[in-house]
Amino acid sequence: MKFLFSVLLLSAVFCGSVQAQTPPATQEKSLAELSAEVETLKKKTSTWDKIRPYLPKISGFMQFCYNYSETKDESNFAFKRVRVSLAGDIFKKMDYRLQVELTSPKIVDAYINYKPFNQLNIRAGQFKIPFAIENTGYTPPTKFEFIEYPLALKNLMTLDEPIYSNGEKVATHKSSGRDMGIMLYGGFFKRDGYSILNYDLAVFNGAGINTKDTNKSKDICARLSIVPIDGLQFTGSYYWGEFSDGEKEHKVHHLRRVRYSAGTCYDKGPVVVRGEWMGGETGTLESGGWYAMGGYRVLKSLMLLARYDTYKSNTHISDTRQTNYTAGLMWRPLKFLCWHLNYTYEDFAVPNKGGNALSVMVAGIF
Repeated sequence: MKFLFSVLLLSAVFCGSVQAQTPPATQEKSLAELSAEVETLKKKTSTWDKIRPYLPKISGFMQFCYNYSETKDESNFAFKRVRVSLAGDIFKKMDYRLQVELTSPKIVDAYINYKPFNQLNIRAGQFKIPFAIENTGYTPPTKFEFIEYPLALKNLMTLDEPIYSNGEKVATHKSSGRDMGIMLYGGFFKRDGYSILNYDLAVFNGAGINTKDTNKSKDICARLSIVPIDGLQFTGSYYWGEFSDGEKEHKVHHLRRVRYSAGTCYDKGPVVVRGEWMGGETGTLESGGWYAMGGYRVLKSLMLLARYDTYKSNTHISDTRQTNYTAGLMWRPLKFLCWHLNYTYEDFAVPNKGGNALSVMVAGIF
């Protein structure tokens, strides 16, 4: 035991003498190197903090449906949408967004925003047409409450729009309510996070997404929205354009397309109420319809829904009317999961034609 204690004591004395013999200059050099390393790490962290806000944010969603319809005689499972988005800031007042659809691969959105003032902003690229409330204000995966858009919006604003000429269907304008062009937009009289008076003014090719213009004319769309109080808005839209089918020998060329709408929406707290009237002139054909919907959030994650939706493909012929009565619910038990259930009775003006439809959709969000 004494021997072990002696060895430990000698070791301690030896280590102390070695440390005492380390030159002060060497100690200062070690401290300087350590300080330099700390400063380098600080610079790297600072550089990363500056770069990070400008890196693209990746998001997306997948919607999978089951659809049953007596009138269409169908029963099927299908992906409704599978989309991936990249969005980010180029600098403080400029941002961008790219959204891709994967079910039938195509670019859906691709645009740049320049936002120098609240009253005047510019968007250029491919984006939603600023027509009506639902086409831009209520979009999937969680903002739009129903599985299908109203009949008037689908048939008049390139969602699934049939083009007729001389009473014959010559084309289908299907571009998910989007087009390529440039838009000015902004708001005036800002109050508590919203603007009382808002406008959108856009010029488009009029040919749809991911395609060049098919004629020399350009389409124009204007929308004005008034928000007197938070949650309540009144909106009017007008669209003018000329459609060509893009074929070598045109079935339809410079066909006049005029669209107009008026609507109102209240969405605050547990209640959402929305209604819009839409009309259109395609050549000499006049079409129109309207919808009214209501929803109540019985829980933060659960909303009960009802909608009345009617449309005439030819306003002068009563037999072209279709009216849908829809009841449903939207349930979002988790942040990244949303369920929709819609029951619809489809009523057609043609005698003895009508039937039930059921749709169930699940959306995964990331």
